[in-house]
Amino acid sequence: MSKSCLITGKKTISGFHVSHSNAHAKRKMFANLSKRALKNPATGRTVTVTISMRGLRTLKKWNREGKTYDLAEMKKVAAMCA
Repeated sequence: MSKSCLITGKKTISGFHVSHSNAHAKRKMFANLSKRALKNPATGRTVTVTISMRGLRTLKKWNREGKTYDLAEMKKVAAMCA
């Protein structure tokens, strides 16, 4: 699985360290990703997904609002796009 969030699509981006003398050095900025085993509300089964902490908060919000989603289907679509 790639290093990108299933919900938000966040991934590693590149940028620069900028010193006081304004010298630029390349760096990578990593998203706050972790692998989580989450219960899929559509099927009731546990699905392991790579998700950012912002994406986790979004899922909690969707659960509070009663929004329906299928993690397994999202995972399939993300795998096909990658």
